[in-house]
Amino acid sequence: MEGFSLNCVQLQDYQPNRYPFLMIDHVDWVVPGKSAKGFKNLTLNEWYFPQHFPGAPNMPGALQLEALAQMLTVAITTLPGMKGKVTHALQHTVRFRKEVLPGDKFEIETEVLSWKRGICKGRGIARTNGEIACEADMLITIPEILEQYLPKKPG
Repeated sequence: MEGFSLNCVQLQDYQPNRYPFLMIDHVDWVVPGKSAKGFKNLTLNEWYFPQHFPGAPNMPGALQLEALAQMLTVAITTLPGMKGKVTHALQHTVRFRKEVLPGDKFEIETEVLSWKRGICKGRGIARTNGEIACEADMLITIPEILEQYLPKKPG
């Protein structure tokens, strides 16, 4: 399957989050069902920097993980028939390696390891200045699909 890129407007067709919780700016390359990579440019104007932390701003770890999960979502929602589908997190294991600071380009690469019955198992790595900032193993789901495979409740 061919890959393609998505600008900040196009990616919103495949990622349900919006500002201030859209944690990616651009998708450089996505191969549907396989991988997605792109970035978030961090400026001092980001809404979280004044509070996290005054005098020593850095991107909260939860938002770094969210950026990875959003990029993995794009790798799934670009599959045929998945456009606009809502995803939910099931489980994430993340490792933070360095602070992510204003002025950094948060470069994200994700890979789909498996996609079955509405559950995506994937991996993501984010870098700043060529160094790994964080990495995660992730499970995300599209509930609309997963529910078809869950046991029916009696009654």
